[in-house]
Amino acid sequence: MRHLIDPRDFSAEETAALLALAQRIKQQPEAYANVAERKKLATLFYEPSTRTRLSFEAAMLNLGGRTLGFPAEQVSSASKGESIADTVRVVGCYADIIAMRHPKEGAPLRASQFSPVPIVNAGDGGHNHPSQTMLDLMTILERKGRLDHLTIGFCGDLKFGRPVHSLVKKLSGRPGIRFCFISPEELRIPGYLAEEVLRPTETPFEETDSLEASLPTLDVLYMTRVQRERFFNEEDYVRLKDTYTLTREKLSAAPADMPVLHPLPRVGEISLDVDDDPRAAYFDQVRNGVYMRMAILMALLGLNDPLTGEKVIAC
Repeated sequence: MRHLIDPRDFSAEETAALLALAQRIKQQPEAYANVAERKKLATLFYEPSTRTRLSFEAAMLNLGGRTLGFPAEQVSSASKGESIADTVRVVGCYADIIAMRHPKEGAPLRASQFSPVPIVNAGDGGHNHPSQTMLDLMTILERKGRLDHLTIGFCGDLKFGRPVHSLVKKLSGRPGIRFCFISPEELRIPGYLAEEVLRPTETPFEETDSLEASLPTLDVLYMTRVQRERFFNEEDYVRLKDTYTLTREKLSAAPADMPVLHPLPRVGEISLDVDDDPRAAYFDQVRNGVYMRMAILMALLGLNDPLTGEKVIAC
């Protein structure tokens, strides 16, 4: 049995196979309409979510399966003090696979140690978001045609942004990958990311506070919101929340083929006038999220691809 807890849980070969499967699903969705018939996905979301929870549910429904679960800790037995270990032991009696989001780092890993069914980490605190990473890769690959020899800029909340941490982990060490981290001093990448991921893989990176100066040098720009829910001090949030706003005017300094990504929701860091620019890729990410999560569910459930007759990864 396999779980998806960390973005590096899939090897390079498995990642390539999953990306190829997601593309086949996108091109021929009708071929996959019944591959998960009679399978059930449980979505255990201890934090609010729109895209991730609904796209996991849409993914399972598109595969012919069913869904159950809860959208907030307050409507689960966690509000009564039930442990994560007991929750997944119980839910594993009802479902074939579990997608879990939790505010505490490491909670999905803890769940995987007790669960009788595969666990997908749907976001744990400011730590990891591996299914988001996979759909980000799919979107970059579609827009740029490669996942190497790229300069990728991350802008905004890089301290708490789990999509940033996950994508950096996944791409570090690939040939020609270089990162530009754009943030105020208070929201720079955490030290562990530099010391445990970037430097050991000899991945070049720079840190700056200037979005405008960085734009002409980038192949990909990944914007993020300043996350109010991660702050302990409201004054710090208010002071930092509007540090960066990408506008169409600023975007004029960027390369014509530089996609703009964002995990959403946005709260002002990308102005509405960017939406009509062909470089805006954030709604492509949303669409790709369903196809990518269909591929992930198929892989972890050990289902055969109807177009190839083979399993995607070894479980």
